[in-house]
Amino acid sequence: MSSSQTTSPGQGPVLEVENLNVSFQTPDGLVDAVRGISLHINEGECLAVVGESGSGKSQTFLSAMGLLASNGQAKGSIRYRGREILGLPVRKLNEVRGRNMTMIFQDPLTSLTPHMKVGQQMSEVLGIHMKLKGKAAQARSLEWLERVRIPEARRRLDQFPHELSGGMRQRVMIAMSMLCEPDLLICDEPTTALDVTVQAEVLDIMDELKRETGAALALITHDMGVVARMADRVQVMKSGVYVEGGDVEQIFASPTDAYTRMLLDAMPRIDADERPGGTQLEPVANPDAEPLLKADDIKVHFPIEVSSGFRPTYKTLRAVDGVSFDLRPGETLGVVGESGCGKSTLARAILRLVPAKAGSVAWLGKDLFGLNSKQLRDERQGFQIVFQDPLASLDPRMTIGASIAEPLLTHRPKMKRAERQAKVRQMMGKVGLDPDMINRYPHELSGGQNQRVGIARAMILEPKLVVCDEAVSALDVSIQAQIVDLLIKLQHEMGLSMVFISHDLSVVREISHRVMVLYLGRVVELASREQLYNNPRHPYTRALISAVPVPDPLIEKTRERLKLDGELPSPMDTRAQLRFMRSKLIDDPDAEQYRPQLVEVEPGHWVAEHDETDADAA
Repeated sequence: MSSSQTTSPGQGPVLEVENLNVSFQTPDGLVDAVRGISLHINEGECLAVVGESGSGKSQTFLSAMGLLASNGQAKGSIRYRGREILGLPVRKLNEVRGRNMTMIFQDPLTSLTPHMKVGQQMSEVLGIHMKLKGKAAQARSLEWLERVRIPEARRRLDQFPHELSGGMRQRVMIAMSMLCEPDLLICDEPTTALDVTVQAEVLDIMDELKRETGAALALITHDMGVVARMADRVQVMKSGVYVEGGDVEQIFASPTDAYTRMLLDAMPRIDADERPGGTQLEPVANPDAEPLLKADDIKVHFPIEVSSGFRPTYKTLRAVDGVSFDLRPGETLGVVGESGCGKSTLARAILRLVPAKAGSVAWLGKDLFGLNSKQLRDERQGFQIVFQDPLASLDPRMTIGASIAEPLLTHRPKMKRAERQAKVRQMMGKVGLDPDMINRYPHELSGGQNQRVGIARAMILEPKLVVCDEAVSALDVSIQAQIVDLLIKLQHEMGLSMVFISHDLSVVREISHRVMVLYLGRVVELASREQLYNNPRHPYTRALISAVPVPDPLIEKTRERLKLDGELPSPMDTRAQLRFMRSKLIDDPDAEQYRPQLVEVEPGHWVAEHDETDADAA
């Protein structure tokens, strides 16, 4: 088909890509990001392009939108409804993109203009592509905000992006993308940074809009659970080429390529009692042993300025509001909950990295909160932390060998240099790093390798406790599976206790002996892994588990999901903690409210008080 021929709506594919090659000129030479791929997307169809970071997924569609970096070059053919758009001048391309083709990016904050209100940004799109202005543009903007189910939609038009939550910002981006009712919507990892319940809502909205408007959907992702929920067809991409493609049921049921099988096998499943492969979690050797760590009624509050002036007023943000738990030798406690529930603040308070307002932490019988700085420094070698972003916690000017050795210099200054180097190399081998990489710098390693450096640094002192704060959430599924394997293996070998913080309940199921669910700074459920996943009692826990996609299209597309009404309330509102117990609510945001108590419903299974629902009664 020549570029001069066009196809009317309803005939042929919306988008066709043939023999596309994308390369980038770099200081290290030419890099081929995409190599000779072809695809098509039909009306009302969702095509998922899956693969790990660097496989070329995004570059394919950035080429279609004319958004390649200045050092990039695309060759081949990209046709929108039969019209060749690859290499079109910007003026001509703008007639198609924004109106007929739109793209939603992973981070909405990078796509929204921070100094413009939401309504202004939406009106700008309508003014350019549909010549709508004033009240007509505002009415259409409001209509689409309501269609993506943003609460108090009219008020959101007058807010700036930073005033909205991550989930609401992503909904604004979807609404802006659909304002002109395009027939092709390209979604580049649109839910990766979202909480599991918000992800489920956003996916529902996208699927609903696809059915209502007949738009074609291109979904770029590495999450096979999202693919199972959304996709009609799948293309699997590795190193710039497609290694397999077909109907979603066929790809999941009988993949033919080893890479596809690896992606599916590496994906943790919320509905599996055991890991499908890899290192299995072993029971705690002595569940009746004296706790290694005992936290009692931890509270971390922050004063937040709500009005400025000569006499500014403040409200209290209850980041952690009375959390108690214990941890035994060789046990892993999973801590789950949505963003803002206090998971990371709790971990930092336990390790005395942020000050606690109240409560106590007993570490091997010692009161951590009562230690002076010197005593605390001596105790720190017994507990370590692994952060989410390894590059943010490694000094870019230090070699990885020096970073791993640094705790030894601090806590064992008398150790000889040769002995220290030998121990660093030994630890690098344990975490799966080649000891010959000891003199490399963080920027020379992949994300997975840098995370292994962070783990090696935490393990070098042979601590009794390691806190993993979202330690695998930023990694590809195959690397994530390797890191989970590594942590379980190190726990076996070193007798570690772990606190594993994550918003991914599937990963938590694989690695945790017990699981604690936090909601706005309070514990709503605490139980063994088997109790919590097989018989969740609290409505919030049930909603979290039901929102996690299962990487099986036959199960996922027929699964009923429990939904929570409305957005996550503000932790500064005293009424927020009674979202699930409205019978005790005093309708005053500043009043002292009833505090739901934990009740032991069966041995070892604690659940916060909540109003009975139909599901509870059943």
